[in-house]
Amino acid sequence: MKLVEETPYRFRIDPVDGMRVPGVVFASRRLLPDLSNDQALTQVANVATLPGVVEASYAMPDVHWGYGFPIGGVCATDIDRGGVVSPGGVGFDISCGVRLYTCDLDRSRFAEVVGPVMDGLARVIPRGMGTGGVWTLSGRDQLDAVLRGGSRYAVERGHGVERDLDRCEDFGAVADADPSQVSERAAQRGMKSLGSLGSGNHFLEVQAVDAVLDERLAEAFGLRVNQICVMIHCGSRGLGHQICSDFVARMERVMPAYDIKVPDRQLACAPVTSPEGQAYLGAMAAAANYARANRQMLGQAARQVFEKETGRTLDLLYDISHNLAKIETHVVDGEERRLCVHRKGATRALPPGHPDLPPDLRDVPGVGQPVLIPGSMGTASYVLSGVEGGPAFASTCHGAGRALSRHQAARSVRGAELRRRLEAQGIAVRGASARGLAEETPEAYKDIDAVIEAAAGAGLARPVARLVPVGVVKG
Repeated sequence: MKLVEETPYRFRIDPVDGMRVPGVVFASRRLLPDLSNDQALTQVANVATLPGVVEASYAMPDVHWGYGFPIGGVCATDIDRGGVVSPGGVGFDISCGVRLYTCDLDRSRFAEVVGPVMDGLARVIPRGMGTGGVWTLSGRDQLDAVLRGGSRYAVERGHGVERDLDRCEDFGAVADADPSQVSERAAQRGMKSLGSLGSGNHFLEVQAVDAVLDERLAEAFGLRVNQICVMIHCGSRGLGHQICSDFVARMERVMPAYDIKVPDRQLACAPVTSPEGQAYLGAMAAAANYARANRQMLGQAARQVFEKETGRTLDLLYDISHNLAKIETHVVDGEERRLCVHRKGATRALPPGHPDLPPDLRDVPGVGQPVLIPGSMGTASYVLSGVEGGPAFASTCHGAGRALSRHQAARSVRGAELRRRLEAQGIAVRGASARGLAEETPEAYKDIDAVIEAAAGAGLARPVARLVPVGVVKG
């Protein structure tokens, strides 16, 4: 595959072999996938063959191989010109995302209460496989209420405050969710998991603001040096996974009826306007609402621990998803078009003044959407801001991006050794299995500082603050 370097942070793959648009990779040379063992760029090219695709098949600085679409992939299709929706362009963990809370507590004060706080979090945060959730639902009717109402339903029942909704993408819930499209198998998988982290790369971290990179934006976001924050990374659990599995199989069956051929069966898709496309979008939105409610419940549990052990509360800075397909209007070739924008392992980065911004940020000049990009365990995370004229349909990366598989990572270090290393760095670790720790060793991921440099250099978002971990709860 030939890559054309357009700028130090932008590379082009010219159309070949059925590609309808170019591929565009936002990265530095250092971050480009190794073509000898990572097929992510081949996947970028494959995505460019989808019916109705416009502009380009984009890849973010953290791009790596995924299911059908690369993780860190962005693609938009024109709904009114045969554009398709592909479950592989969203992923199995639908609406997996990150939320960040701020606390009026300094790092020095947290050091005095780190034990009670971390022990409290370990007690109240369910994690790992099959451990249940914070909220046990009464049955399918209540689950459907969550699938329709997301964080709003949780807050209405006392699990949070109104600000939690103002500072959440879609203000807490996607409007067009259709629980009737969620299979009974998916529903059963979600019934007992609401308010749980799961395993893998999901986490709850207590972090401290290590550096402010833009004073004005940091002030607007309520961030200051040495301030304690809490970051939560998780998604829709087994419910979202089952929905993806259900619809990949369904769309694979119907593609011949729509005369759709794709180079990889994992790109199974259907026209957005088709019954199958509409059914998937309704089920996907329901899973997104489940994920929002899931993070809401975890955040509220953490808030109660902080209030008890420190006397301080947690205020939500923002909650943003990175595995979604959204219907949006963008200008393409000089005209406004209705697009289905797939973001897989990529997040929105809305510009200043956008109507979907929180009300208290929307009218502040130059302040875009808060963007949350976690690093690997034991390394920094970043808060950024959306910028005017951001490329790739106002999108940016969602994390550091894996460089080693979980199996490779587990072979590279012993979990007990990694735990000792983290604790020697002043990071309190709770509840992680030795195997789970080893799979998430920092060496398994790309350098988060290099990823942020590329995101800023490519004009995807503006760095605001750098955060470092002081405590982690993992499955």
